[in-house]
Amino acid sequence: MLLDIRELTVSIGPTDILKSVSLQLDAGQILGIAGESGSGKTMTAMAIAGLLPESARLSGEILFDGNSLSTLTEEQLCKIRGKDIGVVFQEPMTALNPLMTIGDQVAETVRLHRNVSKKEALQTARETLNKVGLPAEQFSMDRYPHNLSGGQRQRVAIAIAVAMKPKLLIADEPTTALDVTTQAEIMALFQKLVREDDIALILVTHDLAVVAETADCVAVMKDGELIDNGDVLNVFQNAPQPYTQKLIEDSTRAPTKSVIPDASANAVLNVSNVVREYYGARSLFGERAASRAVDDVSLEIYPNENVGLVGESGCGKSTLLRTILGLDRAQAGEIKVFGKPFPTDNVADVRAIRRHLQVVFQDPFGTFNPRWRVRDLIAENFHLYDTKPDKADARKRIDHILEQVGLQAADADRYPHEFSGGQRQRIAIARALITEPSLIVLDEAVSALDVSIRARVLELLVELSDRLGVAYLFVTHDLSVVRNITDRLLVMQRGRIVEAGKTEVVFANPQHAYTKELLSVVPDLNKALASRKAATN
Repeated sequence: MLLDIRELTVSIGPTDILKSVSLQLDAGQILGIAGESGSGKTMTAMAIAGLLPESARLSGEILFDGNSLSTLTEEQLCKIRGKDIGVVFQEPMTALNPLMTIGDQVAETVRLHRNVSKKEALQTARETLNKVGLPAEQFSMDRYPHNLSGGQRQRVAIAIAVAMKPKLLIADEPTTALDVTTQAEIMALFQKLVREDDIALILVTHDLAVVAETADCVAVMKDGELIDNGDVLNVFQNAPQPYTQKLIEDSTRAPTKSVIPDASANAVLNVSNVVREYYGARSLFGERAASRAVDDVSLEIYPNENVGLVGESGCGKSTLLRTILGLDRAQAGEIKVFGKPFPTDNVADVRAIRRHLQVVFQDPFGTFNPRWRVRDLIAENFHLYDTKPDKADARKRIDHILEQVGLQAADADRYPHEFSGGQRQRIAIARALITEPSLIVLDEAVSALDVSIRARVLELLVELSDRLGVAYLFVTHDLSVVRNITDRLLVMQRGRIVEAGKTEVVFANPQHAYTKELLSVVPDLNKALASRKAATN
């Protein structure tokens, strides 16, 4: 047994964060640890790696390769971390040093644990980068993290973690922010490393479909306790605990939209032949190469219609979003909101359009002033009205909109840090709704939420669309989200819309090769379980 956790309990102050957790893992196995935010899955992984907060108290025992980790000093743990235990974090940009080249960062791990020259360490780094899919002919070691895409940065983080050929690899939400094709590539890479190097892998994730496709066994956690543990097929098919059943239901639940959009009405948004280019640095002869991020894009959205815009990272969807919102200027084409050109130099028109065109971002906490109460955050949008409501009317509206999104009026007097991620996203939706908009753009608005919270937020959005008649533009890399909630789907590749149509038609019969590729790698819980069942028969 490579890893044997016995009655692990972790406390911070008077609170038990982990409660008598027991797990086992052999070499060459993949263990998926699943659960909602706050369930204790990341804390379990960090306890194994010896990366708990200083104030944490640990009891129980963690046996790794026959030795107890729970009794080691920090100096002793440093000799194990990076060498025998590798860790891959969720956001590689914050895990990597922006001032060091990728070659030096991988080589640093080698030199910390092996008495070799810099040349030998760089040679090992080169071999490791090749192994994780960053070959020398395309990715020189003198590149910096900002020169790479999100998926490429994650590969560098994996290279650092596996450079010393560890016995155990811990991956904490390693694909949450990645598009589906990159996610599939990263998960395939993990499986390859486990198979070829006989590494044990702990995969911490809230995505049950990824667990079903990748892991050998699964541990389901809730409130710091281990609820279910065992073979993936057995746990997910039989789901002995009601909590596990609920997670599975939330993973596959699709909101039902009752109001059909009226395509004969005037469009809320018209985008006609929009082009957005960026220019690089000037060459020796003063020329500047143009990169076309949005290439002759046209689309329209009608009242009460939910439209999905999907594509890989770098396809141009974020640039198109910024152009629609007036944050970037198009070099060609036209954008109209309610028939009025946007952006415009007319201040009154800009205010009116921005009132009817709202946005909800991926990370609401990053868009909130942490010193403001919820009431002030929502009231900020009243500046878009020609006549602002008085204090009593504003308070009444804010209380009402909070109740509309499933919160309480009393929540208006609390601060953002006092809420969970799902609750903060509801506050962001309330702030967007306070102006009674006709269109809300949602930029990866649920991609970082766990399955239960995501299901509730999506149901809320569908309910609000039916009740208030608001239209949505979902900009996302998560095709499972748009499948459940949108009426039409737009697929973007290299700055162009390569396929458009009713969502169910595009999913059932994709026409473009790129769409087929995207759909082929979307994690599907039911398909993964059916495949496992067929393999056992």
